[in-house]
Amino acid sequence: MRPIEKWKETVRDRVYDLAFKPDGSQIIMAAGQRVLVCDAKDGTIIQPLKGHSDTVYCVAYARDGLWSPEQKSVNKNKVSSRITCCGWTNDGQYLALGMMNGVVSIRNKNGEEKVKIERPGGSLSPIWSIAWNPSRDDHDTLAVADWGQKLSFYQLSGKQVLKERTLNYDPCCISYFSKGEYIVMGGSDKQVSLYTKDGVRLGTIGEHKAWVWTCRVKPDSNYVVCGCQDGTIYCYQLNFTTVHGLYKDLYAYRDNMTNVIVQDLITEQNLRIKCHELVKKIAIYRNRLAIQLPEKINICTDDLSTMEYRITDKICKKFECNLLVVCSQHVILCQEKRLQCLSFAGVKEKEWVMESMIRYIKVIGGPPCKEGLLVGLKNGAILKIFIDNPFPITLLKLSLSVRCLDMSASRKKLAVVDERNTLLVYDIKSKELLFQEPNANSVAWNTQCEDMLCFSGNGYLNIKASNFPVHQQKMQGFMVGYNGSKIFCLHVYSMSAVEVPQSAPMYQYLEKKMFKEAYQIACLGVTDSDWRDLATEALEGLDFETAKKLMLTDFMYTDLRMFEYAKEFVGATDPQSSKLLITKQADWAKCSKEPRAAAEMYLSAGEHAKAIDIIGEHGWADMLIDIARKLDKAEREPLAKCAMHFKRLRHHGYASETYSKMGDLKALVQLHVETRHWEEAFSLVEKHPQFKYDVFVPYAQWLAENDRFEEAQKAFHKAGRQNEAVKVLEQLTHNAVVENRFNDAGYYYWMLSMQCLDIAREQKKEMLEKFESFQHLAELYYVYSSIQRYTDEPFSSHMPETIFSLCRFLLNNLTKDVLPGISKVNTLFALAKESCKLGAYKLARYSYEKLQELHIPSRLVESIELGSLTIHSKPFHDSEVYMMCYRCSTNNPLLNSRGSVCINCRQPFIYSASSYEVLPLVQFYLGEGISDEEALSLIDLEVPHTEDSDLEALRIDDELDHTDDDPFSAKMSFEQGGSTFVPVKVSRSVLRSMSRRDVLIKRWPKPLKWEYFRSLLPDVSITMCPSCFKMFHSEDYEILLLQHNCCPYCRRPIDEPS
Repeated sequence: MRPIEKWKETVRDRVYDLAFKPDGSQIIMAAGQRVLVCDAKDGTIIQPLKGHSDTVYCVAYARDGLWSPEQKSVNKNKVSSRITCCGWTNDGQYLALGMMNGVVSIRNKNGEEKVKIERPGGSLSPIWSIAWNPSRDDHDTLAVADWGQKLSFYQLSGKQVLKERTLNYDPCCISYFSKGEYIVMGGSDKQVSLYTKDGVRLGTIGEHKAWVWTCRVKPDSNYVVCGCQDGTIYCYQLNFTTVHGLYKDLYAYRDNMTNVIVQDLITEQNLRIKCHELVKKIAIYRNRLAIQLPEKINICTDDLSTMEYRITDKICKKFECNLLVVCSQHVILCQEKRLQCLSFAGVKEKEWVMESMIRYIKVIGGPPCKEGLLVGLKNGAILKIFIDNPFPITLLKLSLSVRCLDMSASRKKLAVVDERNTLLVYDIKSKELLFQEPNANSVAWNTQCEDMLCFSGNGYLNIKASNFPVHQQKMQGFMVGYNGSKIFCLHVYSMSAVEVPQSAPMYQYLEKKMFKEAYQIACLGVTDSDWRDLATEALEGLDFETAKKLMLTDFMYTDLRMFEYAKEFVGATDPQSSKLLITKQADWAKCSKEPRAAAEMYLSAGEHAKAIDIIGEHGWADMLIDIARKLDKAEREPLAKCAMHFKRLRHHGYASETYSKMGDLKALVQLHVETRHWEEAFSLVEKHPQFKYDVFVPYAQWLAENDRFEEAQKAFHKAGRQNEAVKVLEQLTHNAVVENRFNDAGYYYWMLSMQCLDIAREQKKEMLEKFESFQHLAELYYVYSSIQRYTDEPFSSHMPETIFSLCRFLLNNLTKDVLPGISKVNTLFALAKESCKLGAYKLARYSYEKLQELHIPSRLVESIELGSLTIHSKPFHDSEVYMMCYRCSTNNPLLNSRGSVCINCRQPFIYSASSYEVLPLVQFYLGEGISDEEALSLIDLEVPHTEDSDLEALRIDDELDHTDDDPFSAKMSFEQGGSTFVPVKVSRSVLRSMSRRDVLIKRWPKPLKWEYFRSLLPDVSITMCPSCFKMFHSEDYEILLLQHNCCPYCRRPIDEPS
């Protein structure tokens, strides 16, 4: 829609209402206390009508005029409220009155009220404008606009119809077009707007400086006149542009601004698509239809058999573009010099910027995702662009602007119409001008014949074959397509297919004895006599091959009509001949474009493969599944064809049923994988494990493509592709470290360690070393994640003691190698702060001194300098903050250069994986000859208790003569500072003395050995995760499980069985 201002007039009073004379020649206006009669052509005031002593708010014509000059008075009737608007029905029998109290009163010609409509808002929503729809299809529909900012529709009976619309402004006027297809409205938004008859807003006709109090549409035209509060009257002409798209014999065009109609120009079959919004652009290509709406682009797909388009994709973005084309998987937007290629997901994949304005663009076909575009520019350049190539290819450079373009079927010739309406035809390879013709406004090559094109101009349709003279015939409109013998012509808003006999160009070739070319033209469509003339001429010209084709075709056309006689002749005596006859009849039906009849004949003749091919090509899935169910499972070839067609038609269920009937499990697995029906594939693998690799490898690749890398790693692992599983995990770990997701990094390192342990059964030494390394890294990154959050985030969920323990653990276990992402500055700074809080001033002073040796980030400089000064005011002795070894009871320094071991007995400390406090656990080893199974059986025996004491205590078996023989309570004999670690080894008698609740066992899978730990403080409840074997204080572990619903270290779900 493009509005053009035709005239403007100003009067001294506010214009409240206006109305056109039924013939459209004059306008009456309510301006103040005056009624003015104006000329509709230019707005000139013809005469004023007097007789009103107060302001005139509304005027209207009856069908037979305003009022009769002979009538001396006007009939008057009292109403309950002030009247703001009025409108006559189409037949002039009823008058609708809109009132200030929110009531619509419908009265007959005598003023008697017949219907009363009360709006919900009452007096708060005065009725300011009403109008009857003049369309016969929507007979007696009343549009009501009130100052509740609503637009409603009612029937003459008072029943509300259609959907009520919210306007977001106070409407002052409403008017229908003569045929009732559009509504014009204006009001407090100072605009005149165009709506559909259902109330859908289409656009703005004009914007003004004051409220629009009235607007009317000139009868039987596209002229709109409006009057404003400042006394200004405007007249606009609305030009409704044609929005359409054409691909071969499919034509899509906009109807009533909000609908799209797809028309098959051959069969004249129509399909209406209701969009309920303004349709701005349309593009059609093969089975794709793109519809641009104000805030999105809908991509519709046709199944190629029923012509039923359904929305398959939406690009929910607002675009401003001059031209729009669609390809198999992309949408191309053109805005001035810029071309943008978008996927159906709305992702911009490519962009081309031209040297001049784009005047013409057309899709010239190609493989999916590699289609070619033909582009004509204002500076005369003609380009070819492939949507998978960022570089345009220049075909030609003309001196004048390009108006229309087309390329021949073989991509060898290019036809161009320039701005002087000259048709130029070039050889693309040599750039040679082959010929030119004047008076052309559009051009198209025949899609079925290389050397034929047609162009239109000056009211003529011109057909040109090769270098022969042009054949002309009269035509209205202009030509937009040429397919076989049909030429598609657009006249105003109507598209039609014109059947053009190809006799003239055929005889042009025939005169030159070019029989093969003449035969190609004849195949497009000529009369029977022309066909016979060509056959005779070819025979006389000794072109026997062409003559044979012509004669044979004519013979078959005549002879194939006698099938019924042939059947009667053959009868039932010769089944073989009857079958052959049916097959030939099916061949004829297939050539005659009667595929359903041909398929049924092939079935009756037992030619299942041919029937299946025809049915599959036309997408008749129901017919195809009937055949598949009737076939025996031993007929594998036709069943395989059925399954293939079901896959192509995306009927997964039918294809699965067919493969199951065949017993082809591998094809069934492949089907589930290709269609992404993973649950069915997994179910099949459970029954047939030999297909594990065929399912889990593509499943893992699909997960990786969809950014689900953790699941992909597990799938690779299930498929036995350990290298790919490790690579995915390594990449995930690297990404987590780079992105400062240290908790995830710790988790991925733990998964890597478990992956290595799984592989260690084959590569024992190397993988076990990697297992130990990854386990160590996993714990370091897990610990550092809490420290990093403490230093970088304003609040921390950890207690000061926890941060204190985490920092000490990390510093005790960091090697000289620098680990990516782990900051020693952050760790020392956190330790210094928490040491001050807990009274460990010597450790805080040490931390600040170490920080002075490191490069400090600018964000921490001030805090560290302040802390370094403040620590000098603190005492030189520490509070009672120490770390005790539970084996030898030695107090250990808070930072230990030897690592996480006791400085006296060298016993490794066991930490809680939540608070990183030292747990009262001591690891012990089995004596020689004791297996894991025997140890478990000994520990599980009932523990003896003494009767003399009610206290729980760790006791040894009666076989032990002295308590000193208990390795856990024996006095340590080595000196502090020694380098030899003496592990605790237990005998069978000691194992029998242990309580099962005091022993924790890490049951590592082979080739690792089980690890045994004994709690020296039974009152301290300790829980071990059955997956990662990390130890926790039981209360901490339960809280963490409730918070995360999984183990915080290995992320094992709470409901996963042990």
